[in-house]
Amino acid sequence: MLRRVTGDRATIWLETSEPAEVLIEAEGGATGSAPTFSAYGHHYAMIVVTGLVPDSSQAYTVTLDGRSVWPAAGSTYPPSVIRTRATDDRDQPVSLTFGSCREGTPQSSGRRLPPDALDAFARRLMAGTHDRPDLLVLLGDQVYADETSAKVKRYLKKRRRNGHDGPDDQVVAFEEYTKLYLESWRDPEVRWLFSTVPSVMIFDDHELIDDWNTSASWRADIARNSWWRKRIADGLASYWIYQHLGNLSPDELAADPLFQKVSSSGDATELLHEFGLRVDEPGSAENTDQPYQWSFALDVGRTRLVVLDNRCNRVLTPGARAMLPASEWDWFLDRAHGDYDHLVVGSSLPWLMPPAIHHLEAWNERIAESRHARTAAFGEQIRRAFDLEHWAAFGKSFAALGELFRRLGEGNPDAPSRRVGAGGAYAAPASISVLSGDVHHSYVAKADFGQALATPVMQLTCSPIHNQVPAPMRPLMRFSWSRAVARVARGLSKSAGVAKPALRWKRVAGPYFGNAVGTLQLEGRSATARIEGTSKDGDLFDVAEVKY
Repeated sequence: MLRRVTGDRATIWLETSEPAEVLIEAEGGATGSAPTFSAYGHHYAMIVVTGLVPDSSQAYTVTLDGRSVWPAAGSTYPPSVIRTRATDDRDQPVSLTFGSCREGTPQSSGRRLPPDALDAFARRLMAGTHDRPDLLVLLGDQVYADETSAKVKRYLKKRRRNGHDGPDDQVVAFEEYTKLYLESWRDPEVRWLFSTVPSVMIFDDHELIDDWNTSASWRADIARNSWWRKRIADGLASYWIYQHLGNLSPDELAADPLFQKVSSSGDATELLHEFGLRVDEPGSAENTDQPYQWSFALDVGRTRLVVLDNRCNRVLTPGARAMLPASEWDWFLDRAHGDYDHLVVGSSLPWLMPPAIHHLEAWNERIAESRHARTAAFGEQIRRAFDLEHWAAFGKSFAALGELFRRLGEGNPDAPSRRVGAGGAYAAPASISVLSGDVHHSYVAKADFGQALATPVMQLTCSPIHNQVPAPMRPLMRFSWSRAVARVARGLSKSAGVAKPALRWKRVAGPYFGNAVGTLQLEGRSATARIEGTSKDGDLFDVAEVKY
């Protein structure tokens, strides 16, 4: 799996069936090699390929102990390539393809789902009719640990009969998590896509369990299950291996102490199990220790991408709830200011939700923190029943993110390290885009701060890649964009003492309820967002296109 391409280097992740020495050779003489490392009886490698030719596409091969394994013998797919950008790529366009919520293919899922948008996207790239994006940005629910396929359920029931603790239909142990990734990523088209287009990933809740870290009381309740400690430890360990490692650049890998220990360990099982337990600690208002950081950032040309952890490190202390702990928020602020043209924030949970839902979540957060026990218990019950846990349910973080975007959009001369424009003032970004998923419908919304900003601030939500919304829910979701319904919900939140948001937002495209992929094209000072859905025949078609 091709993960990061940075200058003349690239990182490639792979899993093997047994220990081996891995060698990757690309056209032009670029190479990389490393032995596999082992954990939980499985074998993995992160290979850094060096010496790539700038501004080119170079086919590559993979050998294990001298035996050629990729491309697969008899493959009819186009060659897997590593595409590099020019040494000076400031004027090169940047293309990011994004989405979230992907169950396995219909053959493995046991459910009749509409065609997989990632399969459709891969087939189109194979046909050579469209350019490959610079990066795939996958925004959560890459696998579903709590909504497993019929095949995985059969496997789990057998394990439970053999004494492995846990629910019959949900994964708990590392070995069980590996079955989810195998089922999802062995899809031939997707496997080829991952081999030739770099990708970054962040988790949402279903990598672990629905509503993960909704609240402090949720954590207390889930911890009462005998299988929870193993599930969270093995789940985070498997996420670190299968998804997070590939988000790191070659320099970040070299500087990561955990990776250095794991890759040099004969068996990293115990090391990763302890790591999984240790990092399962949400932030707190009192704890100033810096938690393990799942958020990450990278630059592609003149575009800065910052992808935020919306799950593991939440501050859940009543009265001080926050989407990120203070140390990670400071890190984000540092990355949000810098020398770039376009700022793209990856957030598995949409920042701007349908207004009625936003006000409902803000109301719910307030009553769930009521001093009256019965009122608070009712609020918590509502929160869990309707998944009221997006940015609006962390009101201080919602407001802080909006204030950050407003200041950046003004081109605040006091903001550190923005490029100096005409007259000596710091220039505002050309655009700010928040990429999100989770909500199983796709839409584009524009923020309105009540003043003219040089920078458009947009919410781009694309979900699901391969899942579906129950038909009865679709009218309700559409209805939640209604101004009349929003006024009623705002009245409810106002009655609980919630202040009016400092900004408004308007839907400019959608909602679309089918499977979809989104693409953000950035060129010069302009941005184009495109949502494409899948037809019954599995082809992509345009759903929406918004230029800003």
